[in-house]
Amino acid sequence: MEIKEIRVIGEYREELASLFQMVVADGASMNYLHPMSKETALSYWDNVLSEQVKLFIGLIDGQIAGTVQLHYSNKENGRHRAEIGKLMTSTKARRKGVARKLLQHAEQAAKADGKTLLLLDTEKEGPANLLYQSEGYVLFGEVPDFAQDAFGTLLTGNFYYKLIG
Repeated sequence: MEIKEIRVIGEYREELASLFQMVVADGASMNYLHPMSKETALSYWDNVLSEQVKLFIGLIDGQIAGTVQLHYSNKENGRHRAEIGKLMTSTKARRKGVARKLLQHAEQAAKADGKTLLLLDTEKEGPANLLYQSEGYVLFGEVPDFAQDAFGTLLTGNFYYKLIG
């Protein structure tokens, strides 16, 4: 798998929108409800990149297999930290190590940028918990009814951190 940082959505716009729609339709809690319109997905990607957000894609045979984002804190006293966001894997590429490789790549990018603390959240009952724990993330709390899944069911959120510096 090849991992690339995307600085301009351009040529990947349609494929990213399709991936986002796919994972939401599959039930992922990604801050959007099913059905996710193409316009909503395109609008998301058109507005995601900024000085505080880095986007990485994983490509298998030239196709996007997954994405991950680093959200850097813009707070003066939080410039040492980043949040992992929108780690998503195509349903066709699951169970192939895509999410793990993207997570590891994001961690290395954050470290190279001088970050020493990573944060993330996920649904309590979701499969991502095993991945995060196996990569050394520490569960520090949970919040009931934190977010809705793609179908509107309220879910408990798990919150993790990892010291990387």
